[in-house]
Amino acid sequence: MQLRLYDTLTKEKRPFTPLDPSNVRMYVCGPTVYDFAHIGNARPVIVFDVLFRLLRHLYGADHVTYVRNITDVDDKINARAVRDFPGLPLNEAIRRVTEVTANQFYADAAALGSLPPTFEPRATDFVLPRADGKTDMVTLIRQLIARGHAYEAGGEVLFDTASMPDYGALSGRKLDEQRPGARVAVDAHKKNPGDFVLWKQSSGDEPGWESPWGRGRPGWHIECSAMSAAYLGEVFDIHGGGLDLIFPHHENEIAQSRCAHGTPAMANFWMHNEFVQIEDTKMSKSLGNFVTIRELLADWPGEVLRLNMLKAHYRSPMDWTLKGLEESAKTLDDWYWVAADIKGGRPSDAVIDALSDDLNTPQMVASLHGLRNSAASGNDLDRSQFAASLRLLGFLSESAADWKARKQQASGIDAKQIDSLISDRTAARARKDFKESDRIRDELAAMGVVIKDSKDGTTWEVAR
Repeated sequence: MQLRLYDTLTKEKRPFTPLDPSNVRMYVCGPTVYDFAHIGNARPVIVFDVLFRLLRHLYGADHVTYVRNITDVDDKINARAVRDFPGLPLNEAIRRVTEVTANQFYADAAALGSLPPTFEPRATDFVLPRADGKTDMVTLIRQLIARGHAYEAGGEVLFDTASMPDYGALSGRKLDEQRPGARVAVDAHKKNPGDFVLWKQSSGDEPGWESPWGRGRPGWHIECSAMSAAYLGEVFDIHGGGLDLIFPHHENEIAQSRCAHGTPAMANFWMHNEFVQIEDTKMSKSLGNFVTIRELLADWPGEVLRLNMLKAHYRSPMDWTLKGLEESAKTLDDWYWVAADIKGGRPSDAVIDALSDDLNTPQMVASLHGLRNSAASGNDLDRSQFAASLRLLGFLSESAADWKARKQQASGIDAKQIDSLISDRTAARARKDFKESDRIRDELAAMGVVIKDSKDGTTWEVAR
């Protein structure tokens, strides 16, 4: 099956044809690293990692370039830097804040089974012209001014939305429908209410860079226009991110990039994942259901979080529940038991076909369950396809023994004690002392251990 992806811009699912099959290019907006990433942030990390893996499978690992940025200049970051490092110069304090949170994000993404992107640029490294000539924000703003798409006013450089006739095509927001609101008095220097900041002045207690427009800092949107062009060129294949980025962020990226470069497009496909809810409720710190990836990883293996996320289609809302996590953990226990120690093989066509239909991960999971049943029957080809499919998707990162041992350790289970009790129970059953056998089963259950009897003997696992 040919890969088909849903494009937010054209609002249709259509065949994916790369601009250059020898260099398939994808950019995804990464985190603003003022705090630890929450489970909602994990969704694009996992979704676009699956797409990255699929593209590598289809076109070859050396022919796919994936860029995911780090935003390390932002008003929230500034506030945290002032709060946490009051004795340091602000730019240095910002670096201290973002080093910690960025490194935690990298660790979280790796724990979720995600491959590192080809490049992970930091916004602060692309503000001023670079020695290597890669695209930078100041140069892009100069180009926009020279082409008549930006202007200086009120100490800022602003993008002139009226200079782009089809501004708003991604979000469906037309300029004449954007009415002035409560900020009209504040933004009186704008030509149009929808004009947005490319460069703004910095006071002494704000980070800043010297520019043709004075000491200041870039607007949020120009950052991604610069970093994507720096590594992927003026037009590339796929731009992704969360649904909340469609407007204004991605809309404004398109405007800046197209107008600066004089191109008809910035990316050929725009992909957006839906939101994550917690137990059917919007995640919010005020509601007390705000949960970070790091907190979840303290209780669950990263692969459990990954599978749980992939059970819903990326364009559908995701309801994150404890029951779902428990089911995902049991599924992975079974998959590890069946396939973790099988090497080689090639991924199943059924799995690739499901992913090729706009990353239909629910169908992919259904296919994996079917493969599991075939693999468990002892067919070597099915077992190798099952294992190879799971590895393609970021699962089976360790041996079955290591998976079981890590789960036991996390649960505080003494494996030797369990094995001893099972031996005692086996002896009781052999002498037909079923009362004692049942007593030991109940004791194990109280310890959080589930046992399974079969013709090949008794196995056990930790219950959740």
